[in-house]
Amino acid sequence: MLFKIAWRNIWRNKRRSLITLASVAFALFFAIVMRSMQLGTYDKAYSSVINATTGFMQWQAKGYWDKQTLERSFIPDSLERKKMLSDPGLKALLPRLESFALLASDQSETKPGFLKGIDAEMESQYFNLNEKLLRGTLPQKGEQGVCLASKLAESLKLDVGDTLIIVGQGYHGISANGKYPVLGVADLKNPVANKSTVYLDLGELQYLTGAYDRVSAEVLVPKDPEDLEALQSRLISDIDTSSTTLLTWRQMLPELIEAMEADSAGGLAILFILYLVIGFGVFGTILMLTAERKPEFGILLSIGMNRGRLALSTFLETTFLNLLGIITGSLLALPIALYYHYNPIELSGDMDAMMEDYGMEPLLPFSIDPDIWFTHGGIVLCISVLVSLYAIVSIYRLNPVKAMRR
Repeated sequence: MLFKIAWRNIWRNKRRSLITLASVAFALFFAIVMRSMQLGTYDKAYSSVINATTGFMQWQAKGYWDKQTLERSFIPDSLERKKMLSDPGLKALLPRLESFALLASDQSETKPGFLKGIDAEMESQYFNLNEKLLRGTLPQKGEQGVCLASKLAESLKLDVGDTLIIVGQGYHGISANGKYPVLGVADLKNPVANKSTVYLDLGELQYLTGAYDRVSAEVLVPKDPEDLEALQSRLISDIDTSSTTLLTWRQMLPELIEAMEADSAGGLAILFILYLVIGFGVFGTILMLTAERKPEFGILLSIGMNRGRLALSTFLETTFLNLLGIITGSLLALPIALYYHYNPIELSGDMDAMMEDYGMEPLLPFSIDPDIWFTHGGIVLCISVLVSLYAIVSIYRLNPVKAMRR
């Protein structure tokens, strides 16, 4: 019975109810859309950086990340490696050797490049590197050849079947020069990596640079990426910390984390303002509702209606109205988020340049994580419940005789 009364009371003043409903719906719509864009962009940035550059965690020689040279590469201890792989939270260790060199072809000027020696099979298994191939193949174990990042291939005017010339300096200053057939071209989904990366087989790059058995880092593949810190604290006891260290991607890229946190703080400030708008909007509705209906409340109380039932009826009325606004706002935001999740916004100009500086694609994909809808819908519902307490307090403090005289 109370539910029916509450529902009917919503539509006694349709105009006011619709204005309140619309204000809640559109404020929630903007909150969800904005947060969906923010979190989608963060997820894209993190996955882009992790997949194309650092991985989740690296085992390195101490000081390597501060000065990334072949002189600071190391030979992984086999016993330490075995200990780490025995940890139930670790899937695999992927060896990588990295070096800088000058790159050229018969049809272009010399350009700087980033040589990356990998185990193609493992990189494909754990980081889906083979799925990034536009054409051709990755250099397999023992194979002489290279796979070029797409933008680098364009700038060098090279394609599958052409020859890449590498001129560089190897371990302890030895000459590291060679000619390699281009086996494949890949889109790494990372602007910085796409302009510079050359993949070689790990053994081939070790031979080219004279860094036999050495690696720049071993990339750790965790079973649960959310459990990195706990995994790091367990594995650190398995290695010689006087010469090597374990770094998570967050420790390697603090600037990216700081930029994302600053952006997130700005977004939360805007959300706070939106929630204030919702709160004042709902409070205004309740204020008018209680003021207009004081005589009615006075009559109901004077004929014996229980204050608790009257307060509950009023509470249900405002809650139903806000729930309608929450459902409407959530449904309006859903198709927008879905569309831009599968069709990200392409950035240009200064924003494009800023994203590339952080090694991210200039795209703004939206997140469709259900938690966004539940979290912000829940916050709005809590605000409406708190504001509705005013009506309940007013009813309990109401003097029926004075109310009926109005």
